[in-house]
Amino acid sequence: MSTKPTNLAKSSKSVKRTTSSGVYSCPQPFLKVYQFKVTLLETDPPVWRRIQVPGCYSFWDLHCAITDAFGWLDYHLHLFTLRNPKTAAEDHIGIPDDGGADEDIMGYATLPGWMTNISRFFTLKPDNLNADYLYDFGDGWHHSVVLEVILPRKIGEVYPRCIGGEKACPPEDCGGSSGYRRFKKAIAYHNAEDHDASLSWVGGWFDPEWLDLGLIRFQDPHLRWEIAFQDKPCPKNIRMVQYHRMKKG
Repeated sequence: MSTKPTNLAKSSKSVKRTTSSGVYSCPQPFLKVYQFKVTLLETDPPVWRRIQVPGCYSFWDLHCAITDAFGWLDYHLHLFTLRNPKTAAEDHIGIPDDGGADEDIMGYATLPGWMTNISRFFTLKPDNLNADYLYDFGDGWHHSVVLEVILPRKIGEVYPRCIGGEKACPPEDCGGSSGYRRFKKAIAYHNAEDHDASLSWVGGWFDPEWLDLGLIRFQDPHLRWEIAFQDKPCPKNIRMVQYHRMKKG
């Protein structure tokens, strides 16, 4: 990653961040829950997830929730592009380049996601329901992020959470949507020249139709930020493989 930001919103280390079963639960106070449908574009049939996140979330937190819901490993850059409700201009939110220039190497200013709250941009007005979320500038995985509804928080419910979805997340570094199509073709035909090598590359098993919502685990965005930008050692409870490698049975 290209920069080490220093102005992440501070939170007490003593705040409880997990439930008794070890599941991450947002420790910050919030009253509203934002429900998004996130669809991976250029996949057929579409790969999608429906997630609910706290209204206090930043775009960094939302990024973490999306990667956790899909199964991405979050070792690539990301970028949100959406309309600013106050200016009607197209804004970009993610990880700015070093130096604090008005424009970074992408040719536009990038707002730091950890300092930008989702409630500033997402509203139920038609022009502010949608965002493009780009994960991995090389493979170019574009996701459609659509705010479906804003709900009151349910006491006793754990947030963030994934309440729906379909299809497996593509393997990391498979070459984007076109590479994923080639990969699926290779593993579908046993006589394909690269069938065995393709399966071995993903751990020996992959089913594009498979999804087990029960395997999805959300991780602490604050911890993820410290790992990314403050060189904090990665603890054992951080997922290091995609969900298809965690399949039971």
